[in-house]
Amino acid sequence: MRFFLSIIASNLIFAGLIPSFAAAQCPGAFAVEVLGSGGPRADDGRASAGYIIWADGEAKFLIDAGGGVFLRFAEAGAKVTDLNGIFISHFHADHSGDLVTILKSGFFERRPTPLAIAGPSGGAVFPGLNDWLKANFDPEHGAYRYLSGYLTGSGGLPKLETTEVDASKDEAIHVYKDENFSVMAIPVVHGPVPALGFAVTGKNASVIFAGDQGIETEFFDAALEGSKPDILIAHHAIPEADGGQPIGLHRPPSSIGKMAATLGAKKLVLSHNMVRALDELDEGIAAISKNYDGPVDVAEDHSCYTVGAAD
Repeated sequence: MRFFLSIIASNLIFAGLIPSFAAAQCPGAFAVEVLGSGGPRADDGRASAGYIIWADGEAKFLIDAGGGVFLRFAEAGAKVTDLNGIFISHFHADHSGDLVTILKSGFFERRPTPLAIAGPSGGAVFPGLNDWLKANFDPEHGAYRYLSGYLTGSGGLPKLETTEVDASKDEAIHVYKDENFSVMAIPVVHGPVPALGFAVTGKNASVIFAGDQGIETEFFDAALEGSKPDILIAHHAIPEADGGQPIGLHRPPSSIGKMAATLGAKKLVLSHNMVRALDELDEGIAAISKNYDGPVDVAEDHSCYTVGAAD
């Protein structure tokens, strides 16, 4: 019976009726995979923001977990058990909406060790990391209190070891460090939303995630000036001339180009792509190239960039 069921399932997968999940999409000693290359609107067939740092076939870091990233995480062959840390840039839904479901998936893996997680402090109507976790997992009042073991390390769940970064201060701090990797959180300006960018460094390789940041961001550029990352992932949400953009939420392409030049990025990857920006992509690339003369790539879901050795 199992043999015949296997044949049926294989035929359904071949026909596209059941998804076939691939193994790791990013082979190599150190690589970054774009899980979600889109933004907050469900109009482009892209998942919202999410990224994985791979090392030797294992997913070591998850950066952001917006809508659709749960599925992309599975398609990539990633496992919560393998993660060294999760880093959330801010608590807009398109950057954090799938985090609970990814953690729930991790329950079935029976991870034996705690899991590091970092995110910003609160402000305006946005909770900080600790309050967000409490709102979701508090054993008495959390929305998903049945997963409260993520706060206590009980019930077969790994405890989340939290680092809440004060996003109101111009101060870059380490949120993770071991013999192979270091991760730095850098506050950025994203309108009224407390937000962070992240710099992930392995031996002989580095990736910088600019996150959602507006043109008023200055400390990020100053803190990372001349760092020469192998890849700078910048969020391409608005065209060069955009009349509907709320002030201070995102950099236009010309400012992205200036940031890439200041950091000395070896490659610029445009992600968090929104239709309004893609519709004027040629103009955007031209605006970037006035300030940055390095290679530019427009990410898709599951785009993979191998950047160097982790050891």
